[in-house]
Amino acid sequence: MKFNINQQDLQQALNFCQGVIEKRNTLPILSNILLDAQNSKLTITATDLDLIFIHEIENIEILEEGKTTTTSSVMYDIVRKFSSGKKISLNLTDSSKLHLESEKSFFNLNCMPASEFPLNEENFNQSQFSIKSKHLLKLLNKCKFSISNDETRHYLSGIYFHQTEVEDKNYLTAVATDSHRMSISKIRLDQKINFEPIILPKKTIFQLCSLLDNYDGEVIISNIKSKIKFELNKSILISKLIDGKFPNYIQVIPKNNQKKLEVDLKLFLDSVDRVASVSSDKKDGVKFNLSKGNLDLSVNNTNSGDGKESLTVKFDHNLEISFNSRYLIDVATQLDGEKVEIFFNETGSPALIKDPGDFDSIFVVMPMKG
Repeated sequence: MKFNINQQDLQQALNFCQGVIEKRNTLPILSNILLDAQNSKLTITATDLDLIFIHEIENIEILEEGKTTTTSSVMYDIVRKFSSGKKISLNLTDSSKLHLESEKSFFNLNCMPASEFPLNEENFNQSQFSIKSKHLLKLLNKCKFSISNDETRHYLSGIYFHQTEVEDKNYLTAVATDSHRMSISKIRLDQKINFEPIILPKKTIFQLCSLLDNYDGEVIISNIKSKIKFELNKSILISKLIDGKFPNYIQVIPKNNQKKLEVDLKLFLDSVDRVASVSSDKKDGVKFNLSKGNLDLSVNNTNSGDGKESLTVKFDHNLEISFNSRYLIDVATQLDGEKVEIFFNETGSPALIKDPGDFDSIFVVMPMKG
């Protein structure tokens, strides 16, 4: 195997691989990436057995076809320190050494044979649909901060994707909750799709987000019983799904929150962020004291002190309620409109947050006690 490649192309591909490969591996081969050079393209594959990432770099100058595997983190660290955009020459000198050369730098990396790399291609051709990358990224971003970190309830440690129908319109709907807060976001589909509900794992979500951030185009999605495949222009991500039943989230959406608070989004976000600064661990609730046209925000921390701020708002009731400031900031940073609308019921009831700039996303946040 012998080929030349542009430094930036290789660095970007290796960067994506870092998100897939586990730092501590029981199998040494799982720390490696598979490099396959043939038909004037290089295919790079990384896996942790639950997630497979495949990336193609085209129009490579191949002098000799072949394949091998080498340690991903070491190769990435070297390649990113080479001069940007320069030519890198790779040469498999014998079965256990990969020679890297760029300008006046020379490295020989240890290799393991490609035959040891675990790969199992599945037949995903049963049903597929395509979605714009920006739409998929929107769903992931609006929901990912609400994913649970509770290992005991594994079915909450991902985003629940399913097809929904509202007034003869079809949507792909995403939901995530950690039982203190919930995000729901949907995007319109051109037509009904053949898609079974799935729970997409957290690691896959973050890997997908980093791919979608760099890509503008269609994403082809196909899923079989326990796996899902995302095809972008030059990358493929295949992931195992979370086995479990997602709770009935519709029941949790507050139905009779009639007290509507409307406030400028940026002022609200900055205000909450400022008063929360007094609480170093952000565990102290930010207290809302609402009266007609006014919102007083306050945080009181026994160790460090207290902070207060007032905002002019649209509100016609009197209400006192407290929230985890982190939850409010997480939601507010994902809103598109210039205002935020929060609907309340009573002091102990969950609040419903809406975005006038995106009617297809809603958020529910539980209040803090006391």
